[in-house]
Formats: sequence, C-alpha cells, structure tokens
Amino acid sequence: MTVLILTCEEDVTADMVVVHLNASGVPVVRLDPADLPGGVALSGEFAHGAFRGHLQSAGRLVSITGLRSIWVRRPGTPGARAPEASAWLAEESSQALWGMLRGSGARWMNHPDAARRARHKPWQLRLAQECGLPVPATLITTFPQAARDFAERYPDLVVKPVSGAHPQDPPRAVPTSRVAPDADFSAVAFGPTLLQQRVAKRADIRLTAVGEQMLAARKATAEDADPDEVDVRFASGDVPWRAVDVPPRVADAVRSYLRRAELAYGAFDFAEDTDGTWWFLECNQSGQFGFVEVETGQPIARTVAEWLARPRPEPRRHVNGSHTRVC
Repeated sequence: MTVLILTCEEDVTADMVVVHLNASGVPVVRLDPADLPGGVALSGEFAHGAFRGHLQSAGRLVSITGLRSIWVRRPGTPGARAPEASAWLAEESSQALWGMLRGSGARWMNHPDAARRARHKPWQLRLAQECGLPVPATLITTFPQAARDFAERYPDLVVKPVSGAHPQDPPRAVPTSRVAPDADFSAVAFGPTLLQQRVAKRADIRLTAVGEQMLAARKATAEDADPDEVDVRFASGDVPWRAVDVPPRVADAVRSYLRRAELAYGAFDFAEDTDGTWWFLECNQSGQFGFVEVETGQPIARTVAEWLARPRPEPRRHVNGSHTRVC
C-alpha cells in the first residue's frame, strides 16, 4: 500500500521523510493539490455499493483505496495553478479531492478537519489549559479599554498575531514583539489583538510529537540577548538547539492534547522560565522540524516515516457481514 504526501514542490522537510520511506521500500506518491486539474488528475466511481478511485501525478497512477496513510504537509489550494483559475474551480477541485480522500480508509497525519480546527490559537490556548499545560496570561480583544486594563495587571506584555503568517505570496512571518510601556492600545479597535504576558525565559523549547513519540529540543537564551528580541525565529546569536528530555508531566499533558485534538503530529513551542517551567505558546499541526533535526541529530524524519509506513487499520466486520472503518 502507498503513502500519499500532499505538499508543495519545494519542501525540504518532506524530502527528508521521503528518503526514509524509499529506503524502507514503502511506495510513496507526492503531489501538490494546487496542480489539480492539470499536473494532477483524479477519477472516482461509486457503483454497486463500492468505490473505486485513482489519482495520477507525474505519470504515476495510485489507487485511493490502496493508500495506507496520507500526510497533509503543506498542500496548495486545489485549482490554484489551472490556466483558468477561479473560486468556482477551486471549490469543485477541493470537493472532489478531499471528498474522495476522506473515504479512503487511510490513516491521516493530520486529518483535514482536525487540522483546520487545530489552527485556531484561542482554541489551542483553552485546550492546553484543560490538559494541564501552563499558559501565560493572554487577552484577545478589540476593546481598547480591556487591553489597557490587562496591561495594568500584567505590565510586561508581548503582542502576536492571532492567526499566524500574513497571507501574502509568499507568506510573511509576523514576529512576536514586546509591547512598549506607554502603548495606548487605541488601534486594538481595528482588529482582534493578542496580548500575552512575557515569559522571562532562559530557553525556547520545540517539542515535536509524532504519535506517541516525543522529541524535544532546547535553545538556551544567550546571556547577552536583547530583552526586546522575544521571538526565537528572529533573535540574533548562534546558540544551537540541543536535544532535551521531556518532563513526565509535560509529556502526559501533550499526549492528552494530541488525543483531544485528534492529531497524529504536532510541533509544540514552549518558553522555559528561570524556574524550569515550560510555558505553552502554541502547537503548529504542520510545523517544520528539519532545522531541529539538522542541529540535534534527532531522528524526527525517520519517526514520521515509520508512522506513515505502519499498516492502516483493518475494517471491522459486523455480525451482518457489513464493514465499517476504524479511525
């Protein structure tokens, strides 16, 4: 059975996983939904109580019901590269592709419904709280006065986007920034603003969870670090990432988070304070891990490949002879 990887053409992280799948002899097909129709073709037939479907890309034909797993990595929007692209074609292509794949019986990393829900930052923060992960005091508001009151209670704040990257082409990362002490917050009225108590951190933590496996890395804050550089993605300095053990309480909470979020993969970001507490910042359901593997040597790509290569669940047979899929 075949592993299907849905991602863009230039994705080094996916390349790392494909190397391990090829080495283990597991068939793999990689395609970008943005190439449907055109570079990617599909067909599905529903007849006589059964379904037969196929995808074709780069001259390779794969049976949809013959998929063991589907990795939704960084896919483009179906129909985006069509000569006559339109919102109508995008919706038609999306309905056809995702509708067929949902009925494939394959294992998902991650299922598109779970992945869509997991992107919402407010939902993440509440789920993290419920699972026992420490969450910095956070306010999301369009009320300027609410922001001012919050700043009085928590004078040291950072501001970050609610949704993540700015949707330009290519997407632009918006850094987390420290809030000036004299901010008046009037602009909060023009759009939801996320304010969060700054963690006086001694390190950043990236925990990559693949199924039940957890691989964590720690990047210590440089002694001479600028206190205004709060976003590790944009901070100066050359402190490397180092592999680190996951505290048992954090591991239990992360497993609970993944189980309740119905995720097979999650890239968790934490800030470690001076007491050693890991404060939850976010969970990216399709986060990068290549940079961590390169610096730490942790076998993240191999772990992802092994999860994708596992056999999919067998259908359960009812007493009347019919079948249902095991999720």
